[in-house]
Amino acid sequence: MKFNIKNSFINQLPADSKTENSRRQVKEACYSFVSPKKTSNPKLIHISPEVLEILGLTAEDANTEEFLNIFTGNKILDNTKPYAMCYGGHQFGHWAGQLGDGRAINLFEVEHNNTNWKLQLKGAGETPYSRSADGLAVLRSSIREYLCSEAMHYLGIPTTRALSLALTGDQVLRDKLYDGNLEYEKGAIVCRVSQSFLRFGNFEILSARQDFKTLKTLVDYTINTHYAFLGKPSKDVYLKFFNEVANRSLDMVMHWQRVGFVHGVMNTDNMSILGQTIDYGPYGWLEGYEPSWTPNTTDAQHKRYRYGAQVDVVHWNLFQLANALYPLVNEAEGFEAILGYFGEQKIERYKAMMRSKLGLQLKDEKDAILIQELEDCLQLTETDFTIFFRLLADFESEKYAEGFQLISEAFYTPKIITEAIKTRWNLWFLSYAERLKRETISAKARKKQMNSINPKYVLRNYMAQLAIDDANKGDYCLIDELYNLLKQPYAEQPEHEKWFAKRPEWARHKVGCSMLSCSS
Repeated sequence: MKFNIKNSFINQLPADSKTENSRRQVKEACYSFVSPKKTSNPKLIHISPEVLEILGLTAEDANTEEFLNIFTGNKILDNTKPYAMCYGGHQFGHWAGQLGDGRAINLFEVEHNNTNWKLQLKGAGETPYSRSADGLAVLRSSIREYLCSEAMHYLGIPTTRALSLALTGDQVLRDKLYDGNLEYEKGAIVCRVSQSFLRFGNFEILSARQDFKTLKTLVDYTINTHYAFLGKPSKDVYLKFFNEVANRSLDMVMHWQRVGFVHGVMNTDNMSILGQTIDYGPYGWLEGYEPSWTPNTTDAQHKRYRYGAQVDVVHWNLFQLANALYPLVNEAEGFEAILGYFGEQKIERYKAMMRSKLGLQLKDEKDAILIQELEDCLQLTETDFTIFFRLLADFESEKYAEGFQLISEAFYTPKIITEAIKTRWNLWFLSYAERLKRETISAKARKKQMNSINPKYVLRNYMAQLAIDDANKGDYCLIDELYNLLKQPYAEQPEHEKWFAKRPEWARHKVGCSMLSCSS
């Protein structure tokens, strides 16, 4: 097994001057060297063949003792120096100071086919940024991260990837519900893969400490490494860089809204500088269409990170990044213009995204009304987001009176639907039918287009929980089944039709199936 090892991050950026692995404030540095904790009895559960390939590895490579030891923390390759990154962040709207990689350790960089990949172990033990935590991860959260990061990729959503999922053989003590009841759980490690794990918080911490020298070094490195097409770093290029990050972040969150994904913890330290989905904690997919829903128990009261607020939260987070980058430019006008344009674009982009979900290719001034009326109807009774849009692709404008029956399988409680609700739906289908008549594509072409962006299969929380329950018993078959199912989320896959179903009633309030904590 051969890696084309690169060390650009640690060679070009300043390291922590202290080398002991102790909790501390790390100043004038972008990272600290730290080795993964040895695991007692590691076992690989699953490996992504596609991620193996992008790294230049083969299935034979993955079937070796060396692979197992590297990606469970028991072997450090020659010419590599594992490290944890230093960053800060705004958590739930408040500046939290230094945070950092508390349970993630970057192993090394691999270059393959002219692309540089960073490989990182999540759950690999303590770092200087672990604060009072142990730096470990448990099997349930690791399964969720592994499956979801790959599922998001195949949905066409910018994301970090996952190479491998492994048991450590060690027990990890966790307060699963934050209710004081600690229990031992199986420890696990995920190897995450991305071209960069830099977050907004990496820049925020340096600016907050007025360490503008290191800030400039990090921003220049980021531009030269990931945004070289913008040109040589300068004040003008710093603004172009910020604009590019804003555009990518908007693309990312619009994809989230398109498929009904709710991140759950959109703190600035969980915002990728590449506009990728990063850090899969208490995420979830909408079951019933509920804009106020959040999967995070910590966010249950204020619902800051609810589905309906995600675009605005990205906007707010970009304000914080602008504040961090401001000392390099010392002029507010450029940042203000970009943020203002973002505010305009988020409205237009949302309408465009919803048009695409409805199979509308032409713009119409009245589309905003049609979209708002649809969202109102979806909330009249609990209506499954994913199933509704998938069924809607079969709608024929000539048979608008059959629309309500067509989408009836998306209703969770059809027996309590009143005539008034049915009338509202019928009026909407009439408006939708009239709107479709102004389109130029055929019903067949529209269905194909709609089914290419409205997934049939998503990783519902109850599905992940079923895989977790089996894995805790030593059965990993469902992990593999879901992994392969979610590689083709837009395909019909009739052999997997059982997963095209509403959340079962038993899962409505079950732990892990509705809301989750950040505990992992």
